[in-house]
Amino acid sequence: MKRKIALIVVLVVLGTGAALALFWNRPQEEAEDVTALMAEASVLCDQGKYSQAEPLQKRILAINEKSLGPDHPDTARSLNDLGIVYLEQGQYQQAQPLLKKALETREKSAGSDYASIAASLNNLGMLHKLQGNYAAAEPFYRRALAIREKELGPHHPYVAQSLNNLATVYYAQGEFGEAEACFKRALAIKEKVLGSDAPAVATSLGNLAEVYRAQRNWAAAEPLYRRALEIDEKALGNEHASVAIDLNNLASLYCDQGKYSDAENLLNRSLAIMEKALGPDHPNVAGVLKSMALLSEAKGDKAKAETLRARAAKITSQPR
Repeated sequence: MKRKIALIVVLVVLGTGAALALFWNRPQEEAEDVTALMAEASVLCDQGKYSQAEPLQKRILAINEKSLGPDHPDTARSLNDLGIVYLEQGQYQQAQPLLKKALETREKSAGSDYASIAASLNNLGMLHKLQGNYAAAEPFYRRALAIREKELGPHHPYVAQSLNNLATVYYAQGEFGEAEACFKRALAIKEKVLGSDAPAVATSLGNLAEVYRAQRNWAAAEPLYRRALEIDEKALGNEHASVAIDLNNLASLYCDQGKYSDAENLLNRSLAIMEKALGPDHPNVAGVLKSMALLSEAKGDKAKAETLRARAAKITSQPR
């Protein structure tokens, strides 16, 4: 779920300026064709249909390279967007040179701004993080954070996003003190800018709770998970996929504590919401099934655990 942010952030950050750039140095008809292709590719990506978006992104890149040249900001964006499509499909070897070239082009292009450079840095950080290379991811996230703090100030939502990205790297490496500090700062920014009842605040609460859960500090984790659930239920409704994630997280905490009955009730509700909101074959459904498998295993029901894992594996093996 979090991996999906990267492409969305790139498009939102560029906004109107990117759209206007399409009409510079090219025929209007060609610019309109590229705009239409971008819109179609964006819809497919939002739907998780990355394999279908791939040929569209390739066409956009080919047009931009031929019409605008390899060093134009629009070409850099096309490189980035195609790289993200590969990234989302787990094709990391194909994604890396595209994302790297996009960053290099943006850094040397007079038409690029800090926002696009920070977005490229975030995407390269994500690429390394998804491959488990956290040491390589950290400097990219640090550079993105430094750029955003300088250009936007210390209390901007994009600064919170960069803090969150850096915190996830710390968390993955077991550096819980550093992760806690970044998550707390991100939470404070979101509460100040968005209000204490915003869904984005719920996400930060869940992240901070995970740090405490990893340290078996259940007393600190539980109220954060509960508050996140309450925020999402109030803001999004009881049948939203984010509520299902909150239920899954709280259930995992209960499973850690041996509260199996409570955990099972929450996971059953989480699965029902996920299947209704996203469909039975969505990757997030597989995530809940894996949690249910862990619970079944903890209860000693290995046969049920294997059945749940097999169903989850079937979902995750489907082409996207």
